[in-house]
Amino acid sequence: MTEEDKIRTLNQLIRGSENVVFFGGAGVSTESGVPDFRSQDGLYNQHYKYPPETILSHTFYRQLPGEFYRFYRDKILLPGRNAKPNAAHLKLAQWTKEGRLKAIITQNIDGLHQAAARAVGAPEDNILELHGSVLRNYCERCHAFYDVQYMIDHSKGGAVPKCEKCGGPVKPDVVLYEEGLNMTTLNRAVDAITNADVLIIGGTSLVVYPAAGLIDYYQGHKLVLINKSATSRDSQADLVISDSIGKVLGSLD
Repeated sequence: MTEEDKIRTLNQLIRGSENVVFFGGAGVSTESGVPDFRSQDGLYNQHYKYPPETILSHTFYRQLPGEFYRFYRDKILLPGRNAKPNAAHLKLAQWTKEGRLKAIITQNIDGLHQAAARAVGAPEDNILELHGSVLRNYCERCHAFYDVQYMIDHSKGGAVPKCEKCGGPVKPDVVLYEEGLNMTTLNRAVDAITNADVLIIGGTSLVVYPAAGLIDYYQGHKLVLINKSATSRDSQADLVISDSIGKVLGSLD
């Protein structure tokens, strides 16, 4: 099957279904300029005093919060602050608005799916953020909310952001290594995948668990994988497209 045939087949699958679910990872946002972790230029292939996986852990956050925030601000917050939704985000938002896409399950923490939804006037309640969002930050003492700009402004040079109301530390609402996923979000994702007619997986290498294990709940026969590189699940898919997720989705109706 040629790439054109695959695109045509995918278009037919989506247009013939009213219950499509999308599961995406870092590759969905790299085309918006948000760095991923495992690509050649990603954070895992850069050198720091501590490995990124160690820095972004609950233990490290507790023990060395200044080092955590120095990395978090420079390598997570600043690179993504001017990012805009790309063709993939916008197409998914369009399908949501049309009512055919029932859930967007994302491992990303950049809030670009919500931005795309607002851009096209689509609802946002079907966006399930497995790993939280940099846009939400809360005081650990009084639970006051702070936006991402507050975190950027108050974490310069490794400073730990403090609550203006009570002085407590402000923590990003993101799931660090060693922390569990939000069970409500996880259960909604399981339900969506279980009941999906078409499941599209895009921009993820499917190596981060437990998130990657969610696709085992899919019971249908229209599993689509879209990723630049091969994944361990390619042999299980009914359709595999090895290309940019933005390019593929952007070419669809």
